[in-house]
Amino acid sequence: MTRPEFAPFPSISRLSRECIVSEKLDGTNAQVVVTEDGGVYAGSRSRWITPEDDNFGFARWVMAHEEELRVGLGFGQHFGEWWGAGIQRTYGLSEKRFSLFNATRWTDDVRPACCHVVPVLYTGMTDTAKIDAVLQSLGVVGSAAAPSFMRPEGIVIYHPASKQLFKKTLDKNDGHKGIL
Repeated sequence: MTRPEFAPFPSISRLSRECIVSEKLDGTNAQVVVTEDGGVYAGSRSRWITPEDDNFGFARWVMAHEEELRVGLGFGQHFGEWWGAGIQRTYGLSEKRFSLFNATRWTDDVRPACCHVVPVLYTGMTDTAKIDAVLQSLGVVGSAAAPSFMRPEGIVIYHPASKQLFKKTLDKNDGHKGIL
């Protein structure tokens, strides 16, 4: 009889650690990849895109801002939301925007001028009452990313200790996407 391969039980992250709550933008997931040799590529959530096989014009936008993205973002994989005019909620915008997700690395002071950063609404200890209050406040005061827009989608909670993302939305929060 052969002994099975041992599988250790994973370490459990502590919930009572810092979290970062940002506004969840309702657009389409996007990414810009800058390779070590300076190549710049556009992607959606699940595939590479090109100006000929695009996702709401994101690949065309990346091509138009290629040098600024290469220099401003640098080597790596940079995730964000492509949102605004003609995409999902539209936020009352006449243009589209790319907002970077990593709000600990990117700020309005440290980012390429062609990019935005998701708004951080709360940073502090993970506290579900505070997180719920942030969500409810967002529903009352409207979007921080597009201040005159009163139908924001919700929030994303990043828990650095576990490297996990969680979301809470203002509408249909308990249902799976696509279920009414």
